[in-house]
Amino acid sequence: MKGYLVLEDGSVFAGEGFGAAGAVAGEVVFNTGMTGYQEVLTDPSYYGQIVAMTYPLIGNYGINVADFESRQPWVRGFIVKELCDQPSHWQAVKSLSAYLAENDIPGLAGIDTRALTRHLRDAGTMRSVIAVTDDDATQEQIDAWVAQAMAFECHDQVKRVTTPNPYRIFGDGCRVVVIDYGAKENILRCLTARDCDVVVAPATATLRDILDMEPDGIMLTNGPGDPTDIPEAIETVKGLLALGSIPIFGICLGHQILSLALGAKTYKLKYGHRGANHPVKDYITGRVYITSQNHGYAVDESTLDLTQVTVTHRNLNDNTVEGFAHLHKPVFSVQYHPEAAPGPEESRYLFDRFMSLMEDAVPVAKLA
Repeated sequence: MKGYLVLEDGSVFAGEGFGAAGAVAGEVVFNTGMTGYQEVLTDPSYYGQIVAMTYPLIGNYGINVADFESRQPWVRGFIVKELCDQPSHWQAVKSLSAYLAENDIPGLAGIDTRALTRHLRDAGTMRSVIAVTDDDATQEQIDAWVAQAMAFECHDQVKRVTTPNPYRIFGDGCRVVVIDYGAKENILRCLTARDCDVVVAPATATLRDILDMEPDGIMLTNGPGDPTDIPEAIETVKGLLALGSIPIFGICLGHQILSLALGAKTYKLKYGHRGANHPVKDYITGRVYITSQNHGYAVDESTLDLTQVTVTHRNLNDNTVEGFAHLHKPVFSVQYHPEAAPGPEESRYLFDRFMSLMEDAVPVAKLA
């Protein structure tokens, strides 16, 4: 099959199609990870996006049943330089192409992903169409795809990926209410590995809903899209902050929502941070960690109230805020993914920091 990526600026990348046939619009982004494509495909934070992998060979270990990060893949399209369609791994149950075909996701192989990445770094993230077809594309068809890309909009991402109903993973330790904005499974695994009693709540859960679950701590998870698109979530977190003593740990989108609830602002990055090799310095320990990241927005440091919070982590590539902690409340967050999957696992010490806060915290009564 023929494959095409057509950007909103009229740029065309032609290669070989794989996965499902069809033409799908989305925001094209790049990921710099060498491995972990299965986790990328099933990370809800990629909802609405077409992902290009910069590592040149993808698919060589296939798809297995152990590495899913959610109930389904969320990407709209997938781009690689060289596709391995004969995987070799003892856990593999199918090829990458077969998995995409089963889930109606088009793929594109055989293009210069380095050239695409350089273009996106120069011009910024763009809307695009990925198309898999039996026929050569005419200029008329390309023009139609450009128009389709220009018309692409994506709203209510969090509502589409969050759990529809609360559910519980029983444990004997601290009870953590996980507010699911698009949570990766490995966040839950990191909590259950510490024997937490985990209650996963929808992103639409109200303050009363959350307090009725009697939390010892609150986890604000990762998720897709612009944090300002979910004002109701921001208001709920404001209510949690007002109570003062429930420990709160935010990750990625949860970090952004927490910053907005504290009165700061966020902004869209030119091309985002996506990959498993981003250096971040922790100013509490003085150590530098290589981190897993997937976000298109960042916290505007100039809007943080430094009488209330302190910046604890910073990205060493572009100096953006990667974490902060409240000076007076048991509240902290990071922009990156300490749970990894994919990526280095050294930052999981942050889950231990969260456990310490919960063990030391004063219980908070329910709302009257």
